Amino acid sequence: MKFETKVIHAGIEPDPSTGAIMTPIFQTSTYVQDAPGKHKGYEYGRTQNPTRTALEASLAALESGIHGLAFASGMAAMDAVLKLLSPGDEIITTTDVYGGSYRLIVKQYEQYGIKAHFIDLRDRKLLQETINENTRLIWFETPTNPMLKILDIKQICQDTKKSQALICVDNTFASPHLQRPLELGADLVMHSATKYIAGHSDVILGALICKDPILEERLRFIQNASGAVPGPMDSFLTLRGIKTLSVRMDRACENAYQIATLISKQKAVRQVFYPGLKTAEGHSLAARQMSQFGAMMSFTLRDDNKRAANKILNRTKLFSLAESLGGVESLIGHPASMTHASIPKAKRAKAGISDSLIRLSVGIEHVDDLCEDLLHAIKG
Repeated sequence: MKFETKVIHAGIEPDPSTGAIMTPIFQTSTYVQDAPGKHKGYEYGRTQNPTRTALEASLAALESGIHGLAFASGMAAMDAVLKLLSPGDEIITTTDVYGGSYRLIVKQYEQYGIKAHFIDLRDRKLLQETINENTRLIWFETPTNPMLKILDIKQICQDTKKSQALICVDNTFASPHLQRPLELGADLVMHSATKYIAGHSDVILGALICKDPILEERLRFIQNASGAVPGPMDSFLTLRGIKTLSVRMDRACENAYQIATLISKQKAVRQVFYPGLKTAEGHSLAARQMSQFGAMMSFTLRDDNKRAANKILNRTKLFSLAESLGGVESLIGHPASMTHASIPKAKRAKAGISDSLIRLSVGIEHVDDLCEDLLHAIKG
C-alpha cells in the first residue's frame, strides 16, 4: 500500500456498531464488564480507548512499524523512553537537539544518575570513542532542531549495532511522509504528533512506534502506569489530521524550497540552513534518506545579534511569531530566546544557535504571499 493510501486507510475500520466511516470519539472513562475481569477488550480509559487504539494502529502503519503508542505530548513520549533507563546508564545524543529534550535529559534525569553525552553524531570516530558498556540509548533528531543538520540513520545504526544501546530517532521534522527511520535500522521512532502529523495547531500529542514486541510491552506498561495518555478528542483530531498529511507536506515542502532559495540571495542574510539547497552540507545525504527536504529552515543574519533578528520577527504579517511548527500556517521563531532558551548560551553557541538565528516553519499558504512577507521583513 502506497503511503498516500495509508494515511487514509491504515489502521482504520468502519465502526462495527454503526458502520461509521470515521472512527467515533469514545468519550468514556470506563467500560461495563460482563463479569469481573471479563470485558470486550476495554476496561479503563487510561489503559485503553477505541479511538486511541485506531490512532496507534495508524501511526504504526505510517512508520512501517508494528506497534504504536500514543501519549499526551511529545515530551511524555520521550519521558517514557527515558524511563526504560536505570541509574548508571548513559545516553548519547546530539549537540543540536530540541531545547525541551535537553531540559528533560539534563534537568530531570541526570539527577537520577543517568549521564548524557552531547556530541556531533556526524563524526563517526567521535561516536565510537563515546559509546561504552554503559550506553543504553542513542537519541537523535534528523533533520535537527534548529540547525537542520542531517544525520545518517543507517550508518549510525550500523556503527552501534554491537552495543546494547537502543536507537531512537525523533522524526518530528520529517514526518513519516518524508522519512521512516525503522526502515533504516532504528529501534524506535518518536514524534511530537502535535506538529506535522496532526497538522493544524489544535492538538498536543506524542507517539512512539517500534517493531519489537518486548520493547512494546515495556513501553505499554510505562504508558499505563504513568498515565500520560491523550484523550479521545485529541486522538480523533490527530486521526483526522493524518488523512491530509501527504498533501500538506507536499505543498509545504514546495513552498519551503522556493523560500530558502529566495532568502539565500538576500544581502542581509549570512547563511540559510535548509537541506534542499545544493550548497547545504547534508544535501546529498538528505536526498538519499528523505523523499523530500522538509518544510523547516533556519537562517542567520550578517548583523549577528538579537536586535537585528527582532526587527525581522516583528515585521512579518503572515509568518506568526509563535512556538511550535508543522501546522498549516507559517510560523517564525527565535530559538535562542524561545524553543532553545533552556540550553545554556555557551552550549547553544557550540551547536551553532546564534543570537541572530531565525527559524521558519513554512506552511501551505500561497508561496508568493509568503515570499513577499519575508522580503518585506528582511529588507525593512
